[in-house]
Amino acid sequence: MTQENPLQKYYRQPAIYINLPTKGRYYSADAYAPTATGEIPVLPMTARDELSFRTPDAMMSGQATVDVIRSCVPNILDPWKLVNYDIDIILLALRIATYGETMDITAVVPVVNESMTQSVNLPALLDTVRSITIDDNAVTKQGFRIKFNPLTYKEITQSQLLAFEQQKTMSSVSASQMSEEEKNKRFTESFKKLTDVNWSILQDSIQQITTPDGVVVSDKEQINDFLSNCNSKIVMEIQEELGRVRNQANFKPLKFKSTEEQIKRGAPVSFDVPLTFDSSNFFG
Repeated sequence: MTQENPLQKYYRQPAIYINLPTKGRYYSADAYAPTATGEIPVLPMTARDELSFRTPDAMMSGQATVDVIRSCVPNILDPWKLVNYDIDIILLALRIATYGETMDITAVVPVVNESMTQSVNLPALLDTVRSITIDDNAVTKQGFRIKFNPLTYKEITQSQLLAFEQQKTMSSVSASQMSEEEKNKRFTESFKKLTDVNWSILQDSIQQITTPDGVVVSDKEQINDFLSNCNSKIVMEIQEELGRVRNQANFKPLKFKSTEEQIKRGAPVSFDVPLTFDSSNFFG
């Protein structure tokens, strides 16, 4: 019989409980285990988890984030399937569980270009999205009703990786000794790859379209054919609505106030600073 570890009573315990903005409605049983209350526990990171966030390759591929979420949020069974609405809330909860309820954010004051640090109450920030109800439906100015699919963490990571790779390629080409003709050819190829990825994301994001005269279309091939052949203005309106829908669970920018001395030198009275979840500094 295996003897119980006397150190077990010192193991980490849940430090915070959160409600997901989606309430778990996009997840299958193999991706998410719901609780009776709707709240799921978040444990502090282990030393190994923190090391994961310091491994560049694992960070770039998204594997580090997936491993840490699997370790600290046991109800998320497959973090790759997390949708965009829930990811930032989970990362913020991880930060609170591991490092406490406050975090210093440093920003550069416009005009005077001076650094300013402000302490942020993270639970208060979490409360701003606690009662959000996600609505994936939108209506364009031309009367098309669109039902969108959320992006998964896997899809987000893949698109970011490709964008990064194409950026590296363009930087490498710019610094090379290639002829201008060859450079232009490489740039065109890179832009085409990025365009293809963005187009594919748009196609995958649309679940259903209802026309202005009430016809409902959910066939993927018909939707893709419509996007390829309709007026560009319609596609631009759909993209605008998609952006709005995706940002529903985003945290509002932080409000910074300049000092009187900075204002006298031309700085604005206040300015907004977006809260980013770059793991290299958010968990550093």
